[in-house]
Amino acid sequence: MTAALAARGPDGEGFHFAPPVALGHRRLAIIDVLGGQQPLYSEDGNVIAVVNGEFYNFVALRDELLSLGHRFATRSDSEVLVHGYEEWGDAVVAKLEGMFAFCVYDRRRERLLLARDRLGEKPLYYAELAGGGFAFASELTSLRHAPGLDCTIDPAALARYLVAEHVAAPHTILRGAWKLEPGTLLVLERGARPRLARYWDLPLPLPGAERITDAGEAATQLLAELRRAVRERLVSDVPLGVFLSGGIDSATIAALAAEVRGGDLDTFSIGFEDPEFDESAEARRVAQHLGTRHHEEIFSPRAALALLPSVGELLDEPLGDASIVPMHLLARFTRGHVTVALSGDGGDELFSGYKTFQAERVASWLFDRAPGFVGRASAAAGKALLARIPASGGYLPFDLTLRHFLRGAGVSGTRRHQAWLAALLPDLARAALHPDVALAAGEDLLDTADRRQARCPSTDPWDRLLYHYAKGFLADGVLTKVDRATMAVGLESRAPLLDTGVVTLACRLAPELRMNGFRTKYLLRRAMSGLLPAETLTRKKQGFSMPLGRWLRGPLRGFLEETLSVPRLRATGLFEPAPIRALVDEHLAGKVDHRKPLFTILAFLLWHERFHRS
Repeated sequence: MTAALAARGPDGEGFHFAPPVALGHRRLAIIDVLGGQQPLYSEDGNVIAVVNGEFYNFVALRDELLSLGHRFATRSDSEVLVHGYEEWGDAVVAKLEGMFAFCVYDRRRERLLLARDRLGEKPLYYAELAGGGFAFASELTSLRHAPGLDCTIDPAALARYLVAEHVAAPHTILRGAWKLEPGTLLVLERGARPRLARYWDLPLPLPGAERITDAGEAATQLLAELRRAVRERLVSDVPLGVFLSGGIDSATIAALAAEVRGGDLDTFSIGFEDPEFDESAEARRVAQHLGTRHHEEIFSPRAALALLPSVGELLDEPLGDASIVPMHLLARFTRGHVTVALSGDGGDELFSGYKTFQAERVASWLFDRAPGFVGRASAAAGKALLARIPASGGYLPFDLTLRHFLRGAGVSGTRRHQAWLAALLPDLARAALHPDVALAAGEDLLDTADRRQARCPSTDPWDRLLYHYAKGFLADGVLTKVDRATMAVGLESRAPLLDTGVVTLACRLAPELRMNGFRTKYLLRRAMSGLLPAETLTRKKQGFSMPLGRWLRGPLRGFLEETLSVPRLRATGLFEPAPIRALVDEHLAGKVDHRKPLFTILAFLLWHERFHRS
């Protein structure tokens, strides 16, 4: 199991064997490079821990624990967990600021405590095994080696993957395995079943609660929180840099890191030869403005295409987000220079940055508040227009944007956003599955949105969108992509925007401070005014992506045809080939841009074939 995680931890391994428990750890050395080997032990050896991730507030916690009489054997940030558990028990998890997944074994009580960080930056899988055993791991590639794990595909998870591009926690693609949800801990004691408890949730205001409404005051508070969060994440005993695109999120992190480091900072970006998808000039402008040592690489189609057929090697679980390819290219390039990289992940979810938030302004009036005939007429006119427009394959072509917007007709709230983000809409996802699999998947493939919203404390519709994106698209999609793409090359990615203080402030904002009219990230832009170039502050959002639609009709055509061939689809026993081949034919003919559903199915097949080989 531990060997399967060698890429995540290339700097060493450690084990604890003492029935009834065996613990293994692979180390990526960041803090106390020479002395921070794991497992870590308390002074009397009765508390043992293995940790994946970083505790950013470890210095303050260490000082507090030293004052209480604890003795530390290392300078590692992870050791505060051992002594913190001795002092505070399970409540230690609420004191930790960072990205982490960990296990504490209390030998005296024969008790395991597992926990995962608040937003889900680090993964944690677990399973109850046939014969009464229990296992956990950072990836399914590791967990599947646990004896007695049910490794059959879960049809409900597969169907919802085709819709959402990811498998939403607590489910996994396997029947016998589970994901620990963010902000959750698990306790296992001898003779008992695992017990789950949520220790943190997004602190969105309850109805009637006071909010921050003054933009000037809010901008000042946000900048202070961001400066602190960045400063804490710059602590490292190994080389560190910042991912830098042309967008405001990564530029914000780079600007504040450059403040702390006095300009002594490395920044990294990649670009593509296709100008529609290339942001390297924007990144270069920000780097020059900040005075960083900027590293840039432009990837040819050949380099990116060489990686695509092996994308299954990056995935321990299916993930249909094609941006994992450029993300991995960036990580591989960056790892040649540094071991840690700060990123701008989280800004779109916390500050209403996606174009779907702007679309909601229109859709909520057109489909929800206007007379019914207005919405129906608009949808009919849009569909008629689509029939006349060929697929362009560009970054966000009009035909693709309109096609996705029209999915909002007939659904509302977070279900509308689930439909907008879907790779395949439920009817098509069901048709693409073997009839037996589709039957076992259940009726409602958008029900994940409903279950998520049932837990949201706020009744404000914009708060509920924040909750939906943070709990789903961010935790199960974006952060999964970043973790797998970076850890595959032993690179640690840190996200200051996901600091608890920053998140808490974003949740308390009046919604119009997140998005003012149609202006996304209003408060973040205001907070960074004067610190970033005006062009960066006003630039429209562009996602981190590649010309996949064009490549699937061009240099990747043979790969697409071969991978989604009828024999390979049938061999899985999971798919109905005809609807999938129709998507392939329409895309290759230039009728409809199906890049999103096609990559989602491709990614599953590549993962599935690798899963059965390993």
